[in-house]
Amino acid sequence: MKPSYLILLTLSVLFSACNPTLAPEPFGAIPSKRQLEWHELEFYAFVHFNMNTFTNMEWGMGSEKPEWFNPTELDTRQWAKVFKEAGMKGVILTAKHHDGFCLWPSNYTEHSVKNSPWRDGKGDLVRELADACKEYGLKFGVYLSPWDRNHAEYGRPEYITYYRNQLRELLTNYGDIFEVWFDGANGGTGWYGGANEERRINRETYYDWENTFKIVRELQPSAVIFSDAGPDIRWVGNEQGWARPTNWSLLKREDFLPGVVEDIEHLRSGQEDGTHWLPAEVDVSIRPGWYYHPSEDHQVKTLPELLDIFYNSVGRNASLLLNFPIDKRGLVHEKEVEQVMKLANTLKKDFGEDLAAKKPIIASNVRGNSKKFMAKNAIDENPETYWATNDDVIQCSLTIDLGQPTKFNRFLAQEYIRLGQRVKKFRVEAMVSNQWQTVAEETTIGYKRILRLPTVTATQVRFTVEDAKACPIISNIQIFNAPKVLEPPIISRNQDNIIKIKSFDNNLDIYYTTDNSQPSTSSEKYEKDFVLNRKAVVKAFVMNPVTGDKSTVTTQIFDVPKTNWKLFGEIGKHPQASAIFDGNLNTSLIFSTTVPAEIKIDLGEIVQLSGFSYMPNQGRGNKGTIVEYEFYVSVNGKTWSGPVAGGEFSNIKNNPVLQTVTFSSIPARYLKFKALSTVNDQQYIGIAELDVITT
Repeated sequence: MKPSYLILLTLSVLFSACNPTLAPEPFGAIPSKRQLEWHELEFYAFVHFNMNTFTNMEWGMGSEKPEWFNPTELDTRQWAKVFKEAGMKGVILTAKHHDGFCLWPSNYTEHSVKNSPWRDGKGDLVRELADACKEYGLKFGVYLSPWDRNHAEYGRPEYITYYRNQLRELLTNYGDIFEVWFDGANGGTGWYGGANEERRINRETYYDWENTFKIVRELQPSAVIFSDAGPDIRWVGNEQGWARPTNWSLLKREDFLPGVVEDIEHLRSGQEDGTHWLPAEVDVSIRPGWYYHPSEDHQVKTLPELLDIFYNSVGRNASLLLNFPIDKRGLVHEKEVEQVMKLANTLKKDFGEDLAAKKPIIASNVRGNSKKFMAKNAIDENPETYWATNDDVIQCSLTIDLGQPTKFNRFLAQEYIRLGQRVKKFRVEAMVSNQWQTVAEETTIGYKRILRLPTVTATQVRFTVEDAKACPIISNIQIFNAPKVLEPPIISRNQDNIIKIKSFDNNLDIYYTTDNSQPSTSSEKYEKDFVLNRKAVVKAFVMNPVTGDKSTVTTQIFDVPKTNWKLFGEIGKHPQASAIFDGNLNTSLIFSTTVPAEIKIDLGEIVQLSGFSYMPNQGRGNKGTIVEYEFYVSVNGKTWSGPVAGGEFSNIKNNPVLQTVTFSSIPARYLKFKALSTVNDQQYIGIAELDVITT
């Protein structure tokens, strides 16, 4: 080696040491420290427990009496234990809802727990939950409704002073608060200290949010503030449990106001050119309602529904705020415990083994060819390191060598958001039989993106950024093979007699019978929908074709086909009329009418009728549920026999499930279902499904 070369090499090394490759500059809006800490929580609980729990309402009027609040077994440690074991990292409590009743002994109102029989008026539920959160290592947050239907001064300047005094109580007496939650329910009818009137406010100016938010910043500087428009966390624009696949953590914040929802599309997807970091929070209840109602005990979300919610929120660059309506006892209901623990156990299995960890990985470009930004950083399980490219390189890829044919069906990616959200479009490919196959093409990533994919057997996986706002910065790539979810299938038949058998996982085999016999792997295999135009009992199960594991069997009884059924009379013109024949419990015929009211149906042929079934509207609040009824039949639609059945659907208010009534067999082509009364005397009729029983 020539001396001159040695000198040049030494100088090059010294120059490199003195001039290390610089990290990328931040691009666009970036998160604050409090927002970064919030992102890391991902999944936490909402608790709705208040006066509404005891009045069976969603929004109380403010005239409720404090003595009505009296849980018999309240145990906030049970709540915290459930949430912790379910993998949640925090809890937000509805300390005061719209009815104005306070769960702490506020110095500024008599409408609180201090005047209830609970704990002999000495209780403080906010304190009990804050202490339980500390014990179980959970973050604690509060929701204080801006609207107060109890307070006499609501709508006037004096109420703002009252509201801020209560906010100060919550933010100074209960330790660290991680999130303060404000919603947009503002103004309307209420008790208002006995005025019993409607009060409207100017939502843009009345609350003077800027100065209210300053109180949070002063007393809890680490807390994030949620409202429709932030300033830290934004509403996702729905309460069904999903964010859009394209979800920017950015928003033009100055174009939005708390409590004023006009541009819901951008709340759902964010804005690529947003001026502020304003990520989305997905708030959804584990039941149809936010508060506990006995009538919803059979409507706790199933494991497949909860998995969809998780992957469509946490898996789409949002955080998940899952609500638990505490029951009258003061406990998380056992059906909710069962379902959320199913979710927790399934997620543990889904993310049990990272198939990308410690595998060889190469990048198409590494920033400055520096070890500081090498491809390996994306799979080192360290959130503080990342792979980055040169500033002029937008399109780039990472290729992970799995070493041998490996099954996978989950792909997880995270950007290093401290430097901004950058990726606009990416692709995931699998090397299958020595050929690259595209398994996913998506848009944004942000803090976290999780893709559920068909199971693929591959030797390599390639992640390609196809478009970005600036050089991509990827902090984490993980690959998993989630086990199959063996939930029993759902069997349905529509008015055209089409049988559908739905499995939560499309990669499972389904076997079925239509003759009431027990299905086995020797039975018919479900490959596509089929016609069944007769009475039948259909049974089916799902099976993992790899392991042979099977679900329990679903049994569905179908009576005579409904092909020629028609509603007649005025109700037959209703646009939702066919909903009661479609076999779908999620659709309902809901119509406004005076009660008593009649529903008349032409079955299209004479049958030997021996009973009927009625499924109430299963939507939120079970609107129009029939309590008292009479049932008539006819062979010509003019002369009616009966009532052949009548009476009351027992406890249907609290248990709005399928109601089945039988009677002595009688020939009929026409039936008349007469609603004599409804729950709470509503002038509505609500029917999800109406069916007959024939002999």
